[in-house]
Amino acid sequence: MLDFRIYTFLEVCKYMNFTKAAESLHITQPAVSQHIRYIEEYYGTRLFSFQGKRPVLTETGNYLFHAFTTLSHDQIYLKETLAAMEKQQPSVVFGVTLTIGEFVMPQFLISYQKRHPDTTLTMITANTHELLSRISDGEIDFALVEGYFDKTQYDYLTFSSEPYIAVSGSPLPHGERPATVRDLLGQKLIIREAGSGTREILEKYLTARNLSFSDFSGISEIGNIHALKSLVTAGLGITFVYRCAVEEELKNGTLFDITPEDFSVTHDFTLIWQKGSMFSSRYHTLFEEWKK
Repeated sequence: MLDFRIYTFLEVCKYMNFTKAAESLHITQPAVSQHIRYIEEYYGTRLFSFQGKRPVLTETGNYLFHAFTTLSHDQIYLKETLAAMEKQQPSVVFGVTLTIGEFVMPQFLISYQKRHPDTTLTMITANTHELLSRISDGEIDFALVEGYFDKTQYDYLTFSSEPYIAVSGSPLPHGERPATVRDLLGQKLIIREAGSGTREILEKYLTARNLSFSDFSGISEIGNIHALKSLVTAGLGITFVYRCAVEEELKNGTLFDITPEDFSVTHDFTLIWQKGSMFSSRYHTLFEEWKK
């Protein structure tokens, strides 16, 4: 069990405000200050400096924040693991981004569940940013993500590298692919919602070439992959997606690969977990089993 004062420190880091942390914890602000002083005295370091009245983590404070976040996550996972052992019913709680959940995970889940029929699987689908937050809060053990993340904050293993392509509901004239992305700017663009890893890849690619979504003739944001593909199939725009998400449509001829000749993009699907977790070896074992 973690000392209760550590949770006070984590709550201050969450809000970067002593008063809001006190309100959240239902204690007084002097109590919050007392808890912070105790940790500073125990570790012999300052946790915060101040810019006016706003607290800012010191270098050592930032180091302790990440260490305590990992310990907090591991404590939650340890408690759940022990409870599962008592029931003799192991469990795996993890998160996935939408594309991975719908088009990559089913085959792995079927195979894993057949080998481990007594294991309870809980898979939560959300965008990368939300999954990172859920890992830090101890709500999930690990996640498979397609989006960008801070590699200094999480341990990770590359699950696969997936081609990222452009598709439309009809082939281009003469079946020729455009030379560059600029040749597609006359098309309406249909993209995923903000926070989606799929969208973030295209956004970064365009920015590096002094382009943006607004340079296309129009734009629609669709959070559901199947709805997005339906719009593209109906000829209402083009989209950029992972090939694994449209493999079936490409085979049956309802979608067409119109990836520009100069557009060669792949992106990693990555298994991530809290950096320094005591359960890292378990995640490695699970990773190797899923990769077989």
